[in-house]
Amino acid sequence: MLERNKDNQPNQEKLEALLGKMVGDLGAITTGAAVLLGDRLGLFSAMSEGGKMTSGQLAKRTGTQERLVREWLSAQAAAGYVEYDEAGDSFYLSPEQEQVFVNEDSPAFMAGAFEVVSTLWLDEEKVRQAFRSGKGLGWHDHSACLFRGTERFFRPGYNANLIGSWLPALDGVVEKLERGIDVADVGCGHGASTVLMAKAFPNSRFTGFDYHAPSIERARAAAKEAGVAGNTSFEVAPAKDFPGTYDLVAFFDCLHDMGDPEGAAKHVHKALKPDGTWMIVEPFANDQLSANLNPVGRIYYAASTFICTPASLSQEVGLGLGAQAGEARLRKVVSGGGFKRFRRATETPFNMVLEARR
Repeated sequence: MLERNKDNQPNQEKLEALLGKMVGDLGAITTGAAVLLGDRLGLFSAMSEGGKMTSGQLAKRTGTQERLVREWLSAQAAAGYVEYDEAGDSFYLSPEQEQVFVNEDSPAFMAGAFEVVSTLWLDEEKVRQAFRSGKGLGWHDHSACLFRGTERFFRPGYNANLIGSWLPALDGVVEKLERGIDVADVGCGHGASTVLMAKAFPNSRFTGFDYHAPSIERARAAAKEAGVAGNTSFEVAPAKDFPGTYDLVAFFDCLHDMGDPEGAAKHVHKALKPDGTWMIVEPFANDQLSANLNPVGRIYYAASTFICTPASLSQEVGLGLGAQAGEARLRKVVSGGGFKRFRRATETPFNMVLEARR
């Protein structure tokens, strides 16, 4: 254990640098709450429809109070999230800002991420209790905005990558999907990934499974809204006990949340047809902690502290892989399920796509 010299004083330059970093971090945290507020009030979307506008014009358009709207606009302008025209005392969104805060189909859309982050604050007391009890905290015990925010956060990445690069990176899978196969999307949540695949491959049949009944209800509604109810279905079932046999089983950003991921792997092995493929999409992570000490790792470790690891610990086995498990630990889980072939098919800065076969 390192001993601190009583006369040892902090390096003033390093202290000032740390405090400067804290100012930036506090600004991001406070602005994040304002982003969530603007998203829910429709302020961003109203700005995208009206060009340059004053706080009074935006308030009138959205049915909100002008003085509060002006303060919100000022905060967003200080953050660089909206633009300010001093000559006209007006505010507007740049094309780039529209992609980030308004266009939910954009791969750059980030408003959903702030909805997820809000649950870290809302559920801090529950997580604190989990730290002390060791019993974990299930996904369903979080605030409801976690489920909606997660869908909105992950959907842009799926829109940008799933059909164009992730599925093509799997050996022969796209050709099978085009001909028509049976697909299980396990841990489907609100069904964003299921619906996206069903639209792209109308000859194939997709079944989404999730243990959370309200999410399944929302997934069914999403499929109907998207016009793919004819080749999709959604059922409440856990990852270790979903029914049927499939040519492709997909796990999107959920394996690490499971208490018994190896048990889930064993069930997937049984559920796959002999030439079937298991597609596992997980948060990007290196195998060594030191290699994950970066901006992306910072986000994932924080989310894992509040959401992913407590969720795993709340279930049987409670392996607690965490959102930064890394390929080596995931390989061990998959191999423990009976799979002989395992590889990293492709990756993005936020995800790695793993392929497992018998």
